[in-house]
Amino acid sequence: MQALFALGFRPFFLLSGIFAIVSTTVWVPAFVGGLGLSTYYGQIGWHSHEMIFGYTVAVIAGFLLTAVRNWTERETPAGSLLAGIVTLWLFGRILPLFPANFSAWFTALIDLAFLPALTFAIGVPLVRSGETRNLLFLPLLAALWIANCLVHAEVLGLASNLARQGIFLGMNLIILLIVIMGGRVIPFFTERALPGAVMKRRPFVEWLSPLAVVMFLAVEFFLADSLWSASFAALAACANGIRLAGWYSQRYWGVPLLWVLHLGYSWIVVGFFLKAGVGLGLVPPQFTIHAFTVGAIGVLTIGMMARVSLGHTGRPLNIGTAMTVAFGLLNLAALARGLLPIFFPLWFPQLIIASGALWIAAFVIFVIIYSPILAQPRIDGRPG
Repeated sequence: MQALFALGFRPFFLLSGIFAIVSTTVWVPAFVGGLGLSTYYGQIGWHSHEMIFGYTVAVIAGFLLTAVRNWTERETPAGSLLAGIVTLWLFGRILPLFPANFSAWFTALIDLAFLPALTFAIGVPLVRSGETRNLLFLPLLAALWIANCLVHAEVLGLASNLARQGIFLGMNLIILLIVIMGGRVIPFFTERALPGAVMKRRPFVEWLSPLAVVMFLAVEFFLADSLWSASFAALAACANGIRLAGWYSQRYWGVPLLWVLHLGYSWIVVGFFLKAGVGLGLVPPQFTIHAFTVGAIGVLTIGMMARVSLGHTGRPLNIGTAMTVAFGLLNLAALARGLLPIFFPLWFPQLIIASGALWIAAFVIFVIIYSPILAQPRIDGRPG
């Protein structure tokens, strides 16, 4: 238990994997089978909120609490303090399932307390170290908190028609965060793992890739699925597609910990092309979400969790067949949920079941393999 709370990635990655299994196991039968799911957020709202502000935010928390310690060489929460932050996240997942037992205001307060706690936890070492390059994560987390506030404002009856905007703002902010961090770590990891490989970094493309996402995010918030939104989506797709092509090496197909990251990033490009298709009337708006969520977020988070967990427990950066299969299953889940419903709308229920089963199977493999890795001390005896 002491090792589990030695560094942020350990409890948050483990709980993220478990939550990915449990939440999808609950959601798919409720949605496809028409079973009632009474939650603080409602049925559809619960699934949307928890995938963004539950699962994904937990992965982000684990990553940032770990990365900030490396960037600043200053301690981030560990031990009982880390356990307290984890407990806050956990109660934010549990309370909404019992809307009759807990005050709506109390449920909102608990859930909304997590992101400020995380921001403070990483903000103190970042500010004290003078690590200005990574201070951008503080306003990003603040913006995520505002997006979450929009959801709770509607649920609490303080405003109307804000929850959907909050969910999509949260999703788009996470895509922006992935584009920023992906631009740093994916070529870095690729060059380290493949001696002699050189990733192409075009300054204009490196600048335009996140900027186009910012412009899309702003326009989408006010003019969702408009021609303006589609234009910036097309720009984001092209810029990030060119960026991704510059990172290509045929050699990374032999390294699952690399190709999973590249494929995950490619789902961002797919997602933006789908959003562009909406403005042209080529793609129904409801079919543009899951290339981002199951594809970009799902595939990249499982890939990052797999790599970070090995590196920060002193283990070799190699995975076995089972995790390679898990990476493949999650990409198939993204295909089944993010693309195939556009071409086979009559198969929609079956595709949801297939995607959910593939997602669950992938994370079951992750949890089985990584539970002992995350719960045991580093094999090299170092702290963390």
